Amino acid sequence: MPVYLETPRLLLRRFTPDDLDDLVALDADPAVMRYINGGQPTTRDEMRDEYLPWWLAYYERGDRWGFWAAIERESGRFLGWFHLRPNDEDPARTDPDDEPELGYRLRRDAWGRGFATEGSRALVDKAFLELGARRVYATAMYANHASWRVMEKAGMRFVRLFHPEPADRIPGDEDGHVEYAITRAEWEAGIAQAT
Repeated sequence: MPVYLETPRLLLRRFTPDDLDDLVALDADPAVMRYINGGQPTTRDEMRDEYLPWWLAYYERGDRWGFWAAIERESGRFLGWFHLRPNDEDPARTDPDDEPELGYRLRRDAWGRGFATEGSRALVDKAFLELGARRVYATAMYANHASWRVMEKAGMRFVRLFHPEPADRIPGDEDGHVEYAITRAEWEAGIAQAT
């Protein structure tokens, strides 16, 4: 299975249909899904028939963007996933192809161990070094402070607080969502400053 990206502790690789059980288990944890949909699990049928085929289609198209399984290098254990892709779900957005959205979802037992930051930093670097990104952004519910910290540690800066119109309101949604981003120029300045 081709490895998309390696970090000191993670392998990001393409998904396969064999990942279905791990994905269903990830989304079955109400704490994992709390800021996504209020804690509701993704059904096995939805994952098998909708989400996983959508993610696999990125590879079939040869797209440079997509979704990748996050595997702990030391144990070989599935930790969750990361994505880097233009947002094609929100009708209010028309993201240019060179402005991908960074996203991640990790198992609860992987939280607080720096995996989200490590994977996010590596994907931001890859986006600018290899994939022609002009800007990378990420969003989270305002109430999800842990995701804010990951975005900040990945070099992103606060851009705005906004209030999307979701189909189903969930607790905390009334406070809005945050967007963080980093441009190529900001990323290059950070690299220069670090050397």
